[in-house]
Amino acid sequence: MSEMKTQVRFVDIDDDMSGQRIDNFLRNQLKSVPKSVVYRILRKGEVRVNKKRIKPEYKLSAGDVVRIPPVTVEQQESGVAPVSAKLDKVAELEHCILHEDDHLLVLNKPSGTAVHGGSGLKFGVIEALRVLRPQARFLELVHRIDRDTSGILLVAKKRSALRYLQAQFRDKTVQKYYYALVMGNWKPGCKSVTAPLLKNEQNSIVRVNAQGKASETRFKIIETFKQATLIQASPVTGRTHQIRVHTQYMGHPIAWDDRYGDPRFDAYTRRFGLNRLFLHAAHIRFVHPREEQTMSIQAPMSPELERVLSGLRADKL
Repeated sequence: MSEMKTQVRFVDIDDDMSGQRIDNFLRNQLKSVPKSVVYRILRKGEVRVNKKRIKPEYKLSAGDVVRIPPVTVEQQESGVAPVSAKLDKVAELEHCILHEDDHLLVLNKPSGTAVHGGSGLKFGVIEALRVLRPQARFLELVHRIDRDTSGILLVAKKRSALRYLQAQFRDKTVQKYYYALVMGNWKPGCKSVTAPLLKNEQNSIVRVNAQGKASETRFKIIETFKQATLIQASPVTGRTHQIRVHTQYMGHPIAWDDRYGDPRFDAYTRRFGLNRLFLHAAHIRFVHPREEQTMSIQAPMSPELERVLSGLRADKL
């Protein structure tokens, strides 16, 4: 075991940070510190707001000054270096940014990169962005996409932006469009799937089940090949693995889907160089949290996916 000691910090609370409970604020500021330590320093009065002791339920107001004391934490020796901006996977994300302003950042996430660390992963997109933007006081995921799915990911740079954008997701006013390569020829008449989805909490496998949550995905054919179809999928609801399960339910699983796919289709698409899930978040429309104007952002597919499509087109000739 080794010890890490943080430095004393003073944080000025602005309008964007106000309204939070002090315990939640500290847990966000001290992400690598156990929750028990956070509450201990609160109980001992080591955390001060405007030079006064406060209770865990205290709500911050604009103009408050929070003193965050030094905290010593035991860490297990893992032999793994801290996340560095010099790591290739971290540095590459700088080139994946599609849009950035004072309120939000839009990323074209690569396939194979998780949105956050955990479950054996040292870091994900959000941890990497915090390394690339050390001056950012706030960086949080607005939503999530699967590790193997590529494409658009929204990150809020202000708490007010996070609340504003997440409200749009809850109200289903955000329009998201994915490209997926599915097995076989998608029926032109199938423009919407409303099969309810039930998630197994033990293994996270999702199945169509009458006892599941109401779910809807809208589909449009983009291009048809000999043994595959490139479709546009627009999820109305936001269930786990929704597009992947709805396409499987219709008999057209997505290429290289390790949970819901078909090995025969994977073998076929391997001929054209595919070795990853062909699901890409290609387009999004939402209202900007400050400008209140509709933003429409597109994320290009990777050269790998474009080459696969070129190979499928040649196979038709």
